[in-house]
Amino acid sequence: MHNRPDFSLWHGRPYHSLHAFCLNMYHEKLYKIAIDAGMTCPNRDGTCGSRGCIFCSMGGSGDFAVRAGGRPVSEQIREGLSLFHGKKTGSRFIAYFQAYTNTYAPVEQLETLYTQALSSSEIAGISIATRPDALPCEVLILLTRLKAAFPDKFIWIELGLQTIHEKTASYIRRGYSLPCFTEAVSALKQRGFPIIVHIILGLPGETDIQMYETIELLNTLPVSGIKLQLLHVLKGTDLAADYETGAFQTLTMEHYTDLVIHCLEQLRPDIVIHRLTGDGPENLLIAPKWSLQKRRVLNHIHHTMHTQNTWQGKHCQIS
Repeated sequence: MHNRPDFSLWHGRPYHSLHAFCLNMYHEKLYKIAIDAGMTCPNRDGTCGSRGCIFCSMGGSGDFAVRAGGRPVSEQIREGLSLFHGKKTGSRFIAYFQAYTNTYAPVEQLETLYTQALSSSEIAGISIATRPDALPCEVLILLTRLKAAFPDKFIWIELGLQTIHEKTASYIRRGYSLPCFTEAVSALKQRGFPIIVHIILGLPGETDIQMYETIELLNTLPVSGIKLQLLHVLKGTDLAADYETGAFQTLTMEHYTDLVIHCLEQLRPDIVIHRLTGDGPENLLIAPKWSLQKRRVLNHIHHTMHTQNTWQGKHCQIS
């Protein structure tokens, strides 16, 4: 069990949020500009599947990204910046390569895309969402070269794990095994890249204990950040078809709150929390509808943690 942390370092929150990390590290809040780099995915083009993950919309998890239409990244950044017009922000932003698999292209194309973003004076760094089976050696070499070429910028790698359990992974059509993930984490760590892992809570068939087991494994790996995502049922997905047959139910807000708090209590306190719930596009979301009230959900989690006098890492077994 870990001692009560200095909450001033977490800027008043009972967990190590991305907000606190950015204030401590970069002395300002860094908002994300979601970029659509025009990629596809090995789970869609026939390499390991053609229908995508069972929960993934046609937007490839990039439903909030600036629609690319073949436009350069620099132009997408300018459009993204305009969305913050009139909103109090810091002076720099994160270019978030979000939609589909953002290392799944020829190295020359990737170099052009990443360089455009890293060259922008308004961009503090880039975050690249990808799959562990889409990180060949030549991509790792490129990323390492760019890290040296832009020493004042950061490069984060986001990996969609969702679960450590192979039965669930097969159901959601993830398309790779757990060793593929751990090997990718090791390769990225050796090259000095911060790794952010995406986890989905509430996947059909998984027990609370199984979800906690995913957190316990991440505690043993050199992971820098985590995104805890509520399972959303979106229109047009195969998951929606299963949901409509009554094959499973989505989580209530109370159950999700309990799951998140327990996950945080078990999680190493150095791991940065990049997300505690998720954004389901209102025009696509079938369930759970309560998740559309994101501020209410976050306030409920924060209030419950304060009431229970608990915090991230309170029951973590790893020092």
